[in-house]
Amino acid sequence: MPNMLRVTQIASAAGRKPGQRETLIGLGLNKLHRSRVLADTPATRGMIRKVAHLVAVTDLPETSEATAEEGAR
Repeated sequence: MPNMLRVTQIASAAGRKPGQRETLIGLGLNKLHRSRVLADTPATRGMIRKVAHLVAVTDLPETSEATAEEGAR
């Protein structure tokens, strides 16, 4: 199973470029202080890089599939 990342939105998307807003939505974030647990893939890392100034990222230790599925809900 790939490593997991916890991504938390720390800044508002208001007044940002449309592509940045769309990227936050693609990450599953739409309101401040909401978090999502996502797989650490090149695609996810690219999206995070695009909105790095709007999110905080934390590496999570190895987790079971049940915990990963729960975080994705």
